[in-house]
Amino acid sequence: YAMLLSLIFLIVLVAAIVGFVFRHEIKTSFESNLELALKGYNATADRHSEAVDTIQRTLHCCGVQNYSDWERTEYFSQRGIPHSCCKNQDDCSEEDLKDPNKAKLKVFVDGCFFLVTSTMESKMSVVAGISFGIACFQLIGIILSCCLSRYITNNQYEMV
Repeated sequence: YAMLLSLIFLIVLVAAIVGFVFRHEIKTSFESNLELALKGYNATADRHSEAVDTIQRTLHCCGVQNYSDWERTEYFSQRGIPHSCCKNQDDCSEEDLKDPNKAKLKVFVDGCFFLVTSTMESKMSVVAGISFGIACFQLIGIILSCCLSRYITNNQYEMV
C-alpha cells in the first residue's frame, strides 16, 4: 500500500513540476488554438465554435487580443462579429456587427486570451493549495502504512 501511495505521489509531483516548467508553452499553445478556432468559426454546432461562444459569453470578452481579431476571419466578411461578443443581446443588430466602428460600442472590446490566462493564474493558488493538502494526506498514509507493516512484521516474529 505504501508503494502504491508513493507511486501516486511521485506521479502527481512530476505532473505539477512539468506543468510549472512548461506553463509558457501551454499559454502559447492555448493562444494559437484560440486563433485557429476563430479562423474556423462558423455559426453551426461545431464544438470549437461553441467553445469560443462560451468563453466570450462567460468572460465578457471578444476575439483573442481584442474584438478586431474577428475582422481577419471569413465569418466576419459574411456575418460580422458573432453575437456572443455582444454586451446586450437585444441591442446588437447584424448591421452593427458588420461595421467595426459601430461594433466597438456594442461588443466587449477586451480579448479573451488575457482574461482566460489571468483567470487560470488566479485560480492556480487554490489548485496548488488543494494539491498540497492531498499530498500531505498521501505522505501521512505512506508513513502510517510503513508503521503498520513494521508492526505486523514484528508481531509475527514474536508469535513464533
